[in-house]
Amino acid sequence: MAPKPTKVTNRIRALRSEAGGMTQADLAGRLGVTRQTVIAIEQGRYSPSLELAFQIARIFRQPLDEVFQYED
Repeated sequence: MAPKPTKVTNRIRALRSEAGGMTQADLAGRLGVTRQTVIAIEQGRYSPSLELAFQIARIFRQPLDEVFQYED
């Protein structure tokens, strides 16, 4: 059975593009996680910890709620 997608969506892919084409591997390296983790977060298959979410927002110099949204 496939994991249920989270209700948390994000703009990471768009933000990577706006940051000059940062790759998933680049972001993973800055975060200290695997590329597979970045892929899973981008696709909504995995919700990052609060600490990791804040790290992602800081890398893109965005408020947390500009990077991640919670769908009701």
